[in-house]
Amino acid sequence: MKRSALAASALSVAVLAGLTACGSGGSKTDAADKPGAKATASMTKKVTPAERLAKLVITKADVGGYNVEKPTDEFVFAKSADEVTLDKKVCAPLAYAMNQLPLGEPRADLTRVASKGGLVGGYTYVTLTAYEDGGAESAMAGLSKAVASCGDGFTAKSKSGTSPYDSVTAEPTTKAADESLAFKSTMTVLGTTHTLHSAAVRRDDVIAVYFSVDGRAIAESRPSDTKLSAAVVEAQNAKLG
Repeated sequence: MKRSALAASALSVAVLAGLTACGSGGSKTDAADKPGAKATASMTKKVTPAERLAKLVITKADVGGYNVEKPTDEFVFAKSADEVTLDKKVCAPLAYAMNQLPLGEPRADLTRVASKGGLVGGYTYVTLTAYEDGGAESAMAGLSKAVASCGDGFTAKSKSGTSPYDSVTAEPTTKAADESLAFKSTMTVLGTTHTLHSAAVRRDDVIAVYFSVDGRAIAESRPSDTKLSAAVVEAQNAKLG
């Protein structure tokens, strides 16, 4: 198992403008030459799902004292869900959530990692995913079913290695946005047990998945139980609205 794999609407205004001026002895004037035509044209540009997520995701300015960065791809467990295989298919959403992969059928997704004090204290990952109508609800339902069905653990494999999870347990969570859930999982690496915490929050057609891990403790074979950063979760939930 790669250590760093763990330590890893749209606003649209449609305006129809067809102004043709004809007068006796005059000539036709193209609407694009009229004042405000360029502004009208710019209003018709749709905000893409990726652009929307870029505006919604937290930045360093949103969480005082934390570094918020794009994670590197060097040691990711998998670059897409297609690269992950599982011994229990129902547990797939758990493997995706804990490895910064989007749930369900996404239109766009992005991930940020927040830390305070570098390698000390662990990391909280934030993955935002945007969906078509109904896709977010379906993705949350799949994750909820996985938490309820995979209590005795599961194993995920990719080209990077194997991640055996010993147990999965639902955790209490404060209700946020339209829908929320939380869970913890345990895994044993080189004889040492680590507890990982995760949560998911849905607002309309966007889901935020949170995941915490202490990669340094895993590397040094020290037991770890790294909680999600409350400051990071609260800041991201606030931006979701």
